[in-house]
Amino acid sequence: MKTEPLARQSLFLYHSIAILTVVIWGTTFVSTKILINTGLSPVEILLYRFVLAYFCILIVSHKKLWASSLKDEFLMLLSGICGGSLYFIAENTALGITLASNVSLLICTAPVITTILSGIFYKEPLQRNVLYGSLVALAGVGLVVFNGSVLLKINPLGDFLTLVAAVSWAFYCIILKRLSRHYPVLFITRKVFCYGILSLFVYFIFVPLKMNYELLRLPVVYCNLLFLGCIASMLCYLMWNTAVRFLGASKTANYIYVVPLVTLLTSAAFLSEALTVTSLAGAFCIIGGVYIAEKASKRSKKSNRA
Repeated sequence: MKTEPLARQSLFLYHSIAILTVVIWGTTFVSTKILINTGLSPVEILLYRFVLAYFCILIVSHKKLWASSLKDEFLMLLSGICGGSLYFIAENTALGITLASNVSLLICTAPVITTILSGIFYKEPLQRNVLYGSLVALAGVGLVVFNGSVLLKINPLGDFLTLVAAVSWAFYCIILKRLSRHYPVLFITRKVFCYGILSLFVYFIFVPLKMNYELLRLPVVYCNLLFLGCIASMLCYLMWNTAVRFLGASKTANYIYVVPLVTLLTSAAFLSEALTVTSLAGAFCIIGGVYIAEKASKRSKKSNRA
């Protein structure tokens, strides 16, 4: 009889971890914007934060260097590309050629794509209420992103790159689900950063990196980089990977819808961006949609046990 309350406590813990992760990721917009305004490029910021995260995690996870098989090592490589370099490069490039609102909205298709991929690769049934909840949350994201404005410009290349980023993150979650069955979260996360950095240097062959070391001496720069590298990257990837391991790829991915909501609130608090009735209505839709999807998942689990 005691196992049921313990199971509920464990689920609550992992849901809390997922929520805390997306809350922190929602605040990274402010830090990244500050660094870009200071003179750092988006790819330069990504390199610094991944290198910081890698060396931080290397301190506590350094005994095992390689996966148990070549196939698993290849999956580690794919996770570093999908959840690291490809995701951020596609997203940051898209931000440079299309509207930020388009990027914010399209990137939130990742949970729906993750649910579809889970059905394809893991034969997980596509529940109608989970899909409804995802669509309600996505509508809320649209209200938050556009914030009362009906401005929508289609840029084929920029919007395509954003969808590439969303699909990339969905594949990252799917790969994580497979790897987490056989390897500790610390080991997987370290490999993600390692291959994320290595694949970035392949990108630099075609797009040379310009670095300004003078900027690194500024307190506003190194403080924000420490936050992005040690907390938003190392700690958050550990927490996200843990949540995916215990909750599943689809259920964890649904919390991505919360990111624009947190970005909205932090932008209002730190960048003096206005809150509107439309954006607040969107916030309620996001919370309601995630709640509907979560309830549907719980009902499905109970029916499967019965």
